Amino acid sequence: MHKNYRLNEKWIKASILGTIWAAFEIVLGSFLHNFKIPFSSNALTAIGIVILISVSYIWTEKGLFWRAGIICAIMKTMSPSAVIFGPMIAIFSEAALLEISVRLFGKTIFGFVVGGMLSMSWNLFQKIINFILFYGFSIVDVYTNLLKYAQKQLNVHFDLVWMPILGLFGIYCLLGLISAIIGIRIGRKLSIESIEYQLDNKFNSIYDKPNGQKPDFDYSFYWLIINTIFVVVPLILLNFTSWMVWGPTIIGIVLIWIARYKRALNQLSRPRFWIYFALITMVTAFVFTKIESNGFEEGLLSGIQMNFRAVIIILGFSVLGTELYNPKIRAFFGKTSFQQLPLALELSFESLPSIVSNIPEFKVFIKNPVSFISLVISQAEYRLEEFRKKSARNIFVISGMVGSGKTALVQKLIEGLKQSNISIGGIYCPRILDGDTTIGYDVVDIQTNEQTGFLRKSEDKNLTKIGRYSILPEGLEAGRCALDVLNNNNNQLIVIDEVGNLELENQGWASRIDELLNVPTFHLLITARDTYAERVIQKWNLNSYNLFKISETDGDKLCNIIIERITGYEIDKN
Repeated sequence: MHKNYRLNEKWIKASILGTIWAAFEIVLGSFLHNFKIPFSSNALTAIGIVILISVSYIWTEKGLFWRAGIICAIMKTMSPSAVIFGPMIAIFSEAALLEISVRLFGKTIFGFVVGGMLSMSWNLFQKIINFILFYGFSIVDVYTNLLKYAQKQLNVHFDLVWMPILGLFGIYCLLGLISAIIGIRIGRKLSIESIEYQLDNKFNSIYDKPNGQKPDFDYSFYWLIINTIFVVVPLILLNFTSWMVWGPTIIGIVLIWIARYKRALNQLSRPRFWIYFALITMVTAFVFTKIESNGFEEGLLSGIQMNFRAVIIILGFSVLGTELYNPKIRAFFGKTSFQQLPLALELSFESLPSIVSNIPEFKVFIKNPVSFISLVISQAEYRLEEFRKKSARNIFVISGMVGSGKTALVQKLIEGLKQSNISIGGIYCPRILDGDTTIGYDVVDIQTNEQTGFLRKSEDKNLTKIGRYSILPEGLEAGRCALDVLNNNNNQLIVIDEVGNLELENQGWASRIDELLNVPTFHLLITARDTYAERVIQKWNLNSYNLFKISETDGDKLCNIIIERITGYEIDKN
């Protein structure tokens, strides 16, 4: 029994699409929002529509849009903005609406145009939903009464309530139509022309890690539960208690969030937050006084109550998003049926700095937006070919406890593979016994069968220690020599037994593993203890690999699997 951690090509393409889209969201989005440029969210949506539609002319698989939307939405968390859930929901919804449209009407001009209009219009619907979510349905009453008051004052005889919304909806549909047409135009160009894009091998990017919390932030599953309670309870209190209860409660929760989360403080320090706070409060007070005749004080209190609700929702989503970054939570989803998503994300995060660094200068966008986007999208085929080469390599990871027989299995595999004419290099490390007592380990060069002492129990203080053993320099050098790329040019499979704490600390065979992974023609077989296997996979960013637990693995079947994967031919089991 084993687990196959390999990406299928549809997810690889979705990863490339989502990463290109995310690069625009992060770089251009930060520029637009920092300079407070109007309709910046619409501009970013337009770019997303153009990217998805244009690439669909060269990649025709179904389901690419929504997959790319998920990738881009999650990568959006790398943006300097502290707001996570809103943009994530918007990005995925836009991609899903475009996907639905092309499923219903096909990848036709009509399907793309309808999809583009629906995707762009989602920005309007989400703004309306956000207002209702943040301030409750009271904001609907305030809006309706305010428009009715204006209608009466202006002596207008038709209903004004829906006019602003319908007008905005028309503008959004027009923007979606234009975006779809641009995407169609670029897509046709891509399908008939081969755009050569020269990639720069040098890049420096600040987008290597998600912004927000420090890498050493103390993630806690318990705080995730507590924060969920902190969001739900105040919303209940706002509906069923007086201000003397919900006021101090919400203030106390906000102070706790500020103490633990930088994002909470960032949100409260934004001028727009306080402008909205004052505006909503005063408009509500005005509506209650002029229209509902309930008194200024009651209106003022209702406005404050709506704003306190908004504080809980906005800050609550922000801090929940922080805790959801917990590596343990992401690792959990990696073990479920969502397995392809984490693997695709790993590819995306790996390639994002390169894609960001190769976005053409902004002046190109100003002069010719269509050419600008075409240049960036032309990276897609290059990236796909890059990933194809990388995923063609097979990496086999065998994990097990100390003394579980990993090395014995490796020796059996070496014998079986050599009988099948698979050329093998690398090392294995047999245990050395004195009676029933383990006194150390040797290293064996698989090509030459030369055996050299590697680890021994020794009191020599001049030797480097690893656990209870000392490292013998001659064994270390012999192993490094056996794993040298130049000594393995004619080998199909390289064995590294066993990778552990020494390599995780960038010693032992660590540098050789780096070099071997840079050669896509080498297939690798790595053994590691159960306690180290996951860390080894993460350290070397093994996106596509096959994990075998020794307690559940049959040696003969594993040998056949390796032969099939390396040669491409299925073994006759009869």
